[in-house]
Amino acid sequence: MDQAEGLRRLQRRATKVITVASGKGGVGKTNVVANLAVSLARGGARVMVFDADLGLGNIDILLGLTPRFNVSHVLSGEKTLQQVLVRGPQDIWVLPAASGISAMAALDARSQSRLIDAVSALDLQLDFLLVDCAAGISGDVLTFSRAAQDLIVVLSNEPASVADAYALIKVLSRQYGLRRFHLLPNMVRDAREGQSLFAKITGVSDRYLDVSLDLAGSIPLDAALRAAVRAQRAVVESAPDSAAAKAFAALAERVRAWPLPDGPSGQLEFFMTQWLQADAAASSA
Repeated sequence: MDQAEGLRRLQRRATKVITVASGKGGVGKTNVVANLAVSLARGGARVMVFDADLGLGNIDILLGLTPRFNVSHVLSGEKTLQQVLVRGPQDIWVLPAASGISAMAALDARSQSRLIDAVSALDLQLDFLLVDCAAGISGDVLTFSRAAQDLIVVLSNEPASVADAYALIKVLSRQYGLRRFHLLPNMVRDAREGQSLFAKITGVSDRYLDVSLDLAGSIPLDAALRAAVRAQRAVVESAPDSAAAKAFAALAERVRAWPLPDGPSGQLEFFMTQWLQADAAASSA
């Protein structure tokens, strides 16, 4: 590594890689990703969203974007990842997924790894990479959940949602050794309801799983959020004084405070050498 490259590496900021998942569909997971991304960017962060719901991606629709290409064109070799990226609100980068392509929803492990490698190799200076997974416990969900530094599990106050969120945590902890999870109750009446949902899962996990659960906050059910979805905008922009927008702003503040690891944990991870902490780069230069 020459001196110029060493200096460039020192100038790069460390990147927090956060996967957002849910055991059950319909809990507002993609809305969480979109509004968290825009909230972080409004605070000055450089953010990229990877729509990892590979066969049924829709974060571009939520944000009113019309991408010409998506990750299927990358895996086919037609386009590079850089050519597929589109700009979203507050200058966030968005890597759109395919929609309605069944083969993309069932990628083999080699294709998943190729995609992760391609994202890792992007020459972008980022503060946050948010990964919007499909719902459930399919292979790609487990892969992308393991590839992040932090995992947010979104759930709503429905028995099936609570049960499926617990099932996702159980699989990731018992089969893959994940120990830390951030829970985010969504579409709740108030913070008390969110705390009650958190207590339901921790009551079971404390008895049967060796995990650490953190309440990342809660997002209230808000008419302004429904209106923002219809308008294909982030509620933090369309109604910044709404209860939902304030909750997303509070979530962004918590996420900013989450520490970065000293280096790769040994799992399959998105962040490569260029995304390690500047201190680690300095010590090796």
